[in-house]
Amino acid sequence: MNWPNIEGLEMISSPALLVDPQRISTNIDQMIQIAGDDFKERLRPHLKTHKMSKVTQLQIDKGINKFKSATISETKMAAQLQAKDILLAYQPVGPNINKLGKLIDNFPDSSFATIVDNIESVKRIASEIGNISNPVRLFIDINCGMNRTGISFNDRLLDPLREWIEKEPRVTFSGLHIYDGHLHQPELKNRRGSVIKINNSIKDYINLKTIPEIVVGGSPTFGLWAELTNWSLSPGTVLLWDQGYAKAFPDLGFSIAACLLTRVISRPGKDLICVDLGHKSVAAENPLHDRVFFPHLHDYEIIGQSEEHLVIKTQHSEEYEPGQVLLGFPKHICPTVALHNQVSVINGDITSSETWEVNARDRV
Repeated sequence: MNWPNIEGLEMISSPALLVDPQRISTNIDQMIQIAGDDFKERLRPHLKTHKMSKVTQLQIDKGINKFKSATISETKMAAQLQAKDILLAYQPVGPNINKLGKLIDNFPDSSFATIVDNIESVKRIASEIGNISNPVRLFIDINCGMNRTGISFNDRLLDPLREWIEKEPRVTFSGLHIYDGHLHQPELKNRRGSVIKINNSIKDYINLKTIPEIVVGGSPTFGLWAELTNWSLSPGTVLLWDQGYAKAFPDLGFSIAACLLTRVISRPGKDLICVDLGHKSVAAENPLHDRVFFPHLHDYEIIGQSEEHLVIKTQHSEEYEPGQVLLGFPKHICPTVALHNQVSVINGDITSSETWEVNARDRV
């Protein structure tokens, strides 16, 4: 989990997000190994974690050419790299329907799809951007227990929704999208049991039906789905990994490939240091004590955070002078990346002058 001592960090302004391309490459290789020999057809990695063309290109260079996105911006980023197949796994509403239509028109070499969970959305997509000569590809979004979006297998509207899609010539039924993001059991046995339960529900539904493609599996579970099925897999966090997943899922073994650089800016009182790592630099949705982990600090407690400040209590405060660099691992890397315009590239234990733009961090 710990990164080595890195030369040249004094040249990087703080706060900053650092990435290690070699660790990212290793994570991609492991993702491919888990997916198996037919990874080019099975893997549909999510772009929402890294939001970077550079990381997307690393995957394309290794033969991955199908992706999943959460925003129009992420979708466009993949299209600009000539990705073969892009699934916008976020039901478009309002102006985003026409924005998806413009991507379909402007990037004819990429095949686009999106998800739906109600007939009204299908009608709007068909009427606003549907085309008989090039129907919009639609996946039905299945609620497998996360209760965030989707329609359950037991919902009486599921079959009428599919029937409506299949009868409408301006759209086409492309499969099922089934995200199990609520499965966070640290014990592999318990996680496996939950996946098997969802898998049985899917098999019960598809026994008498033909499904062109089934997309399953977030980062904690995609390896289990790889063992149990031949369906498409959509991990995301595995590209960069983070402190939260590394702690919760030690069985997965991915490497943390992104790290925060911060500096001590003040020692405001006894046993206190303040660093420049506020809400605007690290994801703040977790409890205060659990937002970032400092491997080189000992016996510390995070006691306060505001927009640009993070206050830490430690009996070793006298060891930390203003300007001193600290490295921290965020609990949740995905929303942390979205707070940074660019990342600084680290090559092993040496700082480089290279930066990568987080070019899909904006929604449009």
